[in-house]
Amino acid sequence: MSLRENLFSFLKPGSKKEEFWALRDISFEVMPGDTLGIIGKNGAGKSTLLKILSKITPPTTGSIIGRGRIASLLEVGTGFHPELSGRENVFMNGSILGMRRAEIARNFDAIVDFSGVEKFIDTPLKHYSSGMQLRLAFAVAAFLENEILIIDEVLAVGDAEFQKKCLGKMGEVSKSGRTVLFVSHDLNSLNTICKSAILLEHGKLIESGLSSNVISTYVHVNKQLNRWHQSKTDMSHAHFQEIKIEMKGSQPDLKLQVDFSIRGITNMKTSFVAFNVSNQMGQMIGQSIPNTTPFIDGNSSAKKSYTCEIELKGFVPDEYFLSAWIGPHYSDTYDWQKEILSFSIVESPQENRLYPHARECGAIVPSSRMLN
Repeated sequence: MSLRENLFSFLKPGSKKEEFWALRDISFEVMPGDTLGIIGKNGAGKSTLLKILSKITPPTTGSIIGRGRIASLLEVGTGFHPELSGRENVFMNGSILGMRRAEIARNFDAIVDFSGVEKFIDTPLKHYSSGMQLRLAFAVAAFLENEILIIDEVLAVGDAEFQKKCLGKMGEVSKSGRTVLFVSHDLNSLNTICKSAILLEHGKLIESGLSSNVISTYVHVNKQLNRWHQSKTDMSHAHFQEIKIEMKGSQPDLKLQVDFSIRGITNMKTSFVAFNVSNQMGQMIGQSIPNTTPFIDGNSSAKKSYTCEIELKGFVPDEYFLSAWIGPHYSDTYDWQKEILSFSIVESPQENRLYPHARECGAIVPSSRMLN
């Protein structure tokens, strides 16, 4: 226990340190020349696993056995110095990865050509955009002759053209007999590149095997029913009593079905409902108001059930939270349940998937309608 932890325990006797395992009881093997995909929801432990495999973070228990030199691309600009030029950073980063100077020089022209930043190769890196840094970082990792290449979801920073170029290069690398470990929410690309995959959930390995089978399990798990119940039974205002959500269809026609029940009070005003969708940072992505006129009866206190269908066009793969509101007017609220349910959107391995430009769409007003 550290000095700080000892001092905290002394000042607050009886307090207990909460134990959290980012990964627990995970064991798998990747053979030379294999391509392994690692998938799971945000917070499942994917990035932690890659840091351990890259020997950035030591495991608390257990051991990692790696045979061969490892090149890892976990964060944009990792191992780069902002004051050095792109040229200098290529040589420095290559040396960090264990390459000899002659080896770096032999691949230098190919690295610069692939990165597409040749006009700025002698410009200090601090003047590069995040996309330019990504291009150079990926080029260094891909062209240096390491036996193992580890890639996290950093390719999402690049534009669509460069992503396609990177995926093609990763395919070439895997065919050359080098080992590739790839984390991505783009299941279509992962299924194309990786022969096998593992699925993580809450820091544990749920399934491993052929990538198509593991992806099928992941997509199925993320379409499971999610339900919320009102814990309070005595409410003085109209309120939601139960809400459940279920994913319907597939991209690009993915929909969120919301089944909800409301108990009103006598003499309340006829009201609207609205559903807000926010991201993991708490930022509201969109608000869905399924009816343009009030439809919750103001003359009955009986419990009534409804079904709403919300289109999820334009939503990129991520985890989202649903909030529910009821009231006669935006300035008058009867019930407000914030972020009570969550759902995930994943890219299924099919042609009609979401494309990277959707990440730049900004605020979304999803179309929705009442089904009953």
